[in-house]
Parts: sequence; C-alpha cells; structure tokens
Amino acid sequence: MDAHLRDLRYFVTVAEELSFTRAAERLFIAQPTLSKQIRQLEDLMRVRLFDRDRRTVRLTAAGEALLPAARELLLQWDEAQRAVGDAAAAEASRLTVGMSTSVGRGLLGTLRERFTARRPGCDLRLRQVNWTDPTAGLAEGEVDVAFVWLPFPGQDDLNIRVVAREPRWVAFRNDHWLAERDEVDFAELLDENFLALPESAGPLRDHWLATDERGGRPPVTCTTVTNAEETFAALESGDAIVLLAAGNAEIYRRPGIMTIPVTGLSPSVLALAWRPGDHRSIIRDLVEALSSEPSSEPS
Repeated sequence: MDAHLRDLRYFVTVAEELSFTRAAERLFIAQPTLSKQIRQLEDLMRVRLFDRDRRTVRLTAAGEALLPAARELLLQWDEAQRAVGDAAAAEASRLTVGMSTSVGRGLLGTLRERFTARRPGCDLRLRQVNWTDPTAGLAEGEVDVAFVWLPFPGQDDLNIRVVAREPRWVAFRNDHWLAERDEVDFAELLDENFLALPESAGPLRDHWLATDERGGRPPVTCTTVTNAEETFAALESGDAIVLLAAGNAEIYRRPGIMTIPVTGLSPSVLALAWRPGDHRSIIRDLVEALSSEPSSEPS
C-alpha cells in the first residue's frame, strides 16, 4: 500500500517542529491523531522515522533520508494543483463560438463589444466549421455556442435564441442572366442549377434549396459545397446559383459574383445555439449580448 500525501505532510511537519505537540497545533489536528498517523506511516515503510521520549523528538537515519524526498513530493503535488487550478481558470475565461460562414451584419462586432463589457477578461474565440455539421461544432463538443441557420438536424435538442430574420437572396456569376436584374421572383429560378449543402445538413439543405416553395418540383443540384470557399469557387467556375441570407450579401459579393433579392420565399433565420445542460453564467452573458427574441429551451 502506498503512503498518503497527507501522512507525508504530517511527517514533514513533525520533522520541522521536532515536537508532536507543536506539529499537531500547526496542522490543526489532535496530537493522538498525529501520533497514530505517524505510527501507521512507520508500519507501512517498516522503519522507525523518529526517536522520541518524553522530552525530545529526533529523526532517525531513515527519517533523515525520507525528509528531502517527502518535501519534494509535496512540492510537486502543490505545483500540480496550481497548474490544474490555473488551467481550469483559463478554461473558464475562454469561450469558443462556432460558425459555418462569417455571420456579417455587424453581429460579431456587436457581440465582442457587448460581451467584453460583461466579461472583460474572457478570451472569445471563433471557429469555422464545415456545413457537414449544421450545428457548427456543438454536436461534437468543439464549441461552446454557435451561430446556426434554422432549421437543422438535432435542433430540438439544443437551446435556441433567434438573432436575425432576413429575406433570402441569390448569388451568381456576373455573366449570368440574373446580372441584368435588380431582384427576381423564385418562380423564375425553379429550373436553375443550384449549389447544395451536404446531405447531412438535412432540413437546412432543403431550406437553402427552397424545397418547400417549389410546388413539388425537385431542385436541380449540380454541386455539393461544404464551406464558403467551395461556394465561391463553384460560383466563379460555372453557371450555378445559390441562395443566401440578405445579411450575408456583402460577404458573397466580390469581383465576378453578384447578389440580388429573391421574392416569393420565406425568410432565413439565424440563431445562437447552446447545449441545454450548459448552465454557466458566461454562456448566459454571451447569449444575452445578442438577444432579440425569447429563447426556445427544451424541457
């Protein structure tokens, strides 16, 4: 059986005081209890650590040998506890926010400003997650909160707070026939080649293909894209189009790519999501920094 660190601490204290009475007072324990623990340590190690009579306490040769090693072990344990405490404190002051694309709309700037006012010492980190995970990292535990588009698989298992409702727009290459238009009705786009999210995105894939607004006509999909960069590349290299939220129009608009509003579609919904079991106040502070509607929290 191995010795307890407690017993080594008792031993070191007695060795430093060379008095069971003073050591017990320093340790805030009863002297008989201290004597019993030292005897148990001696029995365990099969040596006598102290020579003691009614007047004096002295270290034996075995005690002299154990003292520096015991001090080193206790020092290492104290350092380990400090390291663990520092790591826990650092983790408590760090929050990772997942997203699949930059959320635009000035939301990140607003989030940083308001959240920093509430938590000035918190390290707010952003992580890009591919659309193969429509929870933007929440499902795999990679992030603490995430910007997500509704609807998505597993939505009912998470806490949701809506931060924006916006019309849907369409992005296309600048030589597409849509380049001559200021807006377009979705009925005119039914036969166009659409970029699609991965199948794993489930209802979110259907949302960005506007499946519900097609009157039963299946979408024509030409390419599956898993992130924004693949989307930009696909738009630039072909005649495909892709639906997007109005707040992301500026992000998509770049040399060679244009965006215009689409009528006849329901709005897109952007939300913050977090795990229902995560009751940390730091999560609440971040969510409230961008609140615009009451949360939908599963019971």
